[in-house]
Amino acid sequence: MHKEEFRLKFFMCVIQSRQLVRTPQRTAGEASTSSMLLPKPPRKTDDLKSLDTIGDPDIMADIPIIKTEWIMTHEEHHAAKTLGIGKAIAVLTSGGDAQGMNAAVRAVVRVGIFTGARVFFVHEGYQGLVDGGDHIREATWESVSMMLQLGGTVIGSARCKDFRDREGRLRAAYNLVKRGITNLCVIGGDGSLTGADTFRSEWSDLLSDLQKAGKITAEEVTKSSYLNIVGLVGSIDNDFCGTDMTIGTDSALHRIIEIVDAITTTAQSHQRTFVLEVMGRHCGYLALVTSLSCGADWVFIPECPPDDDWEEHLCRRLSETRIRGSRLNIIIVAEGAIDKNGKPITSEDIKNLVVKRLGYDTRVTVLGHVQRGGTPSAFDRILGSRMGVEAVMALLEGTPDTPACVVSLSGNQAVRLPLMECVQVTKDVTKAMEEKKFDEAMKLRGRSFMNNWEVYKLLAHVRPPVSKTVSHTVAVMNVGAPAAGMNAAVRSTVRIGLIQGNRVLVVHDGFEGLAKGQIEEAGWSYVGGWTGQGGSKLGTKRTLPKKSFDQISANITKFNIQGLIIIGGFEAYTGGLELMEGRKQFDELCIPFVVIPATVSNNVPGSDFSIGADTALNTICTTCDRIKQSAAGTKRRVFIIETMGGYCGYLATMAGLAAGADAAYIFEEPFTIRDLQANVEHLVQKMKTTVKRGLVLRNEKCNENYTTDFIFNLYSEEGKGIFDSRKNVLGHMQQGGSPTPFDRNFATKMGAKAMNWMSGKIKESYRNGRIFANSPDSGCVLGMRKRALVFQPVTELKDQTDFEHRIPKEQWWLKLRPILKILAKYEIDLDTSEHAHLEHITRKRSGDAAV
Repeated sequence: MHKEEFRLKFFMCVIQSRQLVRTPQRTAGEASTSSMLLPKPPRKTDDLKSLDTIGDPDIMADIPIIKTEWIMTHEEHHAAKTLGIGKAIAVLTSGGDAQGMNAAVRAVVRVGIFTGARVFFVHEGYQGLVDGGDHIREATWESVSMMLQLGGTVIGSARCKDFRDREGRLRAAYNLVKRGITNLCVIGGDGSLTGADTFRSEWSDLLSDLQKAGKITAEEVTKSSYLNIVGLVGSIDNDFCGTDMTIGTDSALHRIIEIVDAITTTAQSHQRTFVLEVMGRHCGYLALVTSLSCGADWVFIPECPPDDDWEEHLCRRLSETRIRGSRLNIIIVAEGAIDKNGKPITSEDIKNLVVKRLGYDTRVTVLGHVQRGGTPSAFDRILGSRMGVEAVMALLEGTPDTPACVVSLSGNQAVRLPLMECVQVTKDVTKAMEEKKFDEAMKLRGRSFMNNWEVYKLLAHVRPPVSKTVSHTVAVMNVGAPAAGMNAAVRSTVRIGLIQGNRVLVVHDGFEGLAKGQIEEAGWSYVGGWTGQGGSKLGTKRTLPKKSFDQISANITKFNIQGLIIIGGFEAYTGGLELMEGRKQFDELCIPFVVIPATVSNNVPGSDFSIGADTALNTICTTCDRIKQSAAGTKRRVFIIETMGGYCGYLATMAGLAAGADAAYIFEEPFTIRDLQANVEHLVQKMKTTVKRGLVLRNEKCNENYTTDFIFNLYSEEGKGIFDSRKNVLGHMQQGGSPTPFDRNFATKMGAKAMNWMSGKIKESYRNGRIFANSPDSGCVLGMRKRALVFQPVTELKDQTDFEHRIPKEQWWLKLRPILKILAKYEIDLDTSEHAHLEHITRKRSGDAAV
């Protein structure tokens, strides 16, 4: 086979495993469509209904992929392994550091080496590129070991004045040419990426000047005739247009929320008001999402300055909150907050206002660089890893005509956008704010940002309707196992319901409590402070409703329940199916209901993601980090870790990718004793390197016979004299703890969307003085599909469900597994996929459903 055919086939293989974070599965035989197609136009809905884009880390896409594997011939596999031979890639981090940068560096190095390319670290950013010497060193597979869990950037970052001058860029070009490097991956913010584009545009002239000066030869000029540039955005502010999420943002939110939760306890003890200043000189994303995630009383962001009488309004809101029984007030301020005249609003200004007008004990906390520090979250590790893979592919595909591009996150897809188009739109936002065109700035930030703002404004409402006229009565309940974020969903549901004039009831202990009449009315203060609390405040059980239809029907009538919102896992979904069946016998069950997926297993059909899964994933990652650290002190040790998830291997796979596991055994990907033996042999070879530790994850029900004990015993026996083995069953700690910012934000939006749908569906079902809902679309699952929150009838999801194993028949995340294996240095065969194409941000913004 011709080498170019090998090249094309290999790219088709690897690109399919580059799509970011969460991808649904397509059955064999279905027609493939390009994973890099332009996004679909946004759904036309009103502002509250337009919560169909989760944004933040919450937006995932439903991208088709192929389930069947294409097994390469030996010749083809050899071509894939030698594809990068003769090429060199340099990777640098520049500007402010961000958690997750190390994951991206690790992926660039390992995937580059996987293709046969030489990969170089550039230490201290552009300064290292200018200075050369030991600042540019060749990387090895082992040199990026144990980087995933480290914050900051291991290869260093520095501001570089020299690179801004042509003389400095000339020295940088010389250093690259002498090492044969013609591919540069830059991880940084818009300033760093702009510098990279300038460098590329001058490349030919720089080589010409170097040749004239006699510093490089004509042959070197020919070999280095063009420079490929690919950028990855690393910025905790999430201020770069063209990508839904930048590397480091989710981790920064983790740091902020940890501090907010800690401050909340002391504020309640002393009845204090706390003013927290977070980063965001030009972008209020961190402040806005923090406010949603902690239920702050007020937020100041640069994109939407408060009205001229904001001082009066703020003080009125704080005092009314205290009157309603709250013992604390939280105010979040972005460091770039301004009023409508462009005058800065500082945290000290706000403190002085509250003390002077209200006399409250008020403290200011400026979080500063603590937001950049600490361990990267699971989301940022996966994001950095997947973007790093995409960057290598983009570099190896580059031609002299390819513009410098930036790898972006669009929904759940890795897409390439022209770098300078993204930079220009980012500058347009700043310009709009400088010109006091704040509405335009909000629009440029995108629909997701605006949705966050609208939902926050609704939930921060401290004057719920006092009218005695009740529109409808809606009941809210939790079903199944507890999951972090359930309480945030209940809070959002209750408060949005009250704002709409509904009477909201809460049901304790799931369907069992509905049958026993464990029901009470919830007011605005009932759910106060629930956003950050783990578990289920209402209580939750796995009991299904079928055996109690008589009692449930009686209580629906007794309490005049006209709609039911069920927040839970697979039992909530199957309970919904039983309610649909029960309608044939009991008219009382003919009321609208909606299921909000909430389970650590992430196994509810109809949704790519469930509330609680992100928290569980971060818990597993934290545990794996500590275990790997303990192994570093005792050489040659392999840990076997059992995760939860039932038959669903989501947690094991995602945690394996985020924690750098050597293997992850799951039910969906059958394995044999030969596979186990191959994994042991792989670890034996690993112990001969400088990395003398191993991590193996096993989903709890991946195989009936190959239990955790069996795998532990096998590894212990086969590793005798080479490595020791240890095992750890994580158990229910994965269900506990405070929910992550992702789960809080996701749950809040899901609850708001569900209640909005419920109010409309009740009105639609009102007939002859009563509610009668018997159509399939009156009983739905609210799920994440194609970068949107969509309502799908539970009856239509039956065909997509494997009821025996309690999982969807098609699971998008299975195509993440090849990357896990590549990064663990396995000799694997890859699946086929489509070729990536460069998009344009101007066209992308015209269908801006996700950004």
